[in-house]
Amino acid sequence: MIDVVVLDYGSGNLRSAQRALAKVGASVEISSDPGRALACDALVVPGVGALAACMAGIRRVGAGSVIDQRRAQGLPVLGICVGMQVMFERGDEHGVQTECLGQWPGAIERLVAPVLPHMGWDTVQVGADSKLFAGLEDAYFTFVHSYAARRWTRNDREASPVAVTTCEFGGGFLAAVEDGPLCATQFHPEKSGDAGLALLENWIGSIKDR
Repeated sequence: MIDVVVLDYGSGNLRSAQRALAKVGASVEISSDPGRALACDALVVPGVGALAACMAGIRRVGAGSVIDQRRAQGLPVLGICVGMQVMFERGDEHGVQTECLGQWPGAIERLVAPVLPHMGWDTVQVGADSKLFAGLEDAYFTFVHSYAARRWTRNDREASPVAVTTCEFGGGFLAAVEDGPLCATQFHPEKSGDAGLALLENWIGSIKDR
């Protein structure tokens, strides 16, 4: 059974992520311990709320270096919602400039839409060679956000092709990125019903196949 840690750095939505991962067959623990976060088979970085607050929590528990080490060692990490946003270089949210983890180049920006937040079910345009979305090309997922990474910029750390999945809402944004061991979704798979569970099952399956 795959040993998954859901990182507890003070953000919410931990229990729903834990329950969803358990449903797809993972052994799941919620922990803020950097040692556990580094040693587990797979790490989930959740996130809800303000980007600056999430980054402060990540720094407080020393998770930035853990994510760095896991990526360097090829160990799986999955970011969810703001847990995806923190992987980029910086963010500008409500006029607050936040330095993020810099795993991927680019910035988190406000969506361009007459009504925000982007809330509820929406479709995505699945990237080529995606493993997360296998069998889910026409599925709907649950979004709750006003900010996102608007575009993908090639990453100097790319060791293999990156699968970039997009959503057309608000001028378009990155709905998911699959970059070797580091993956992330802007939507909430743990709140996306059967489609979300299938995506998490695909992620767990890709770890078993390693």
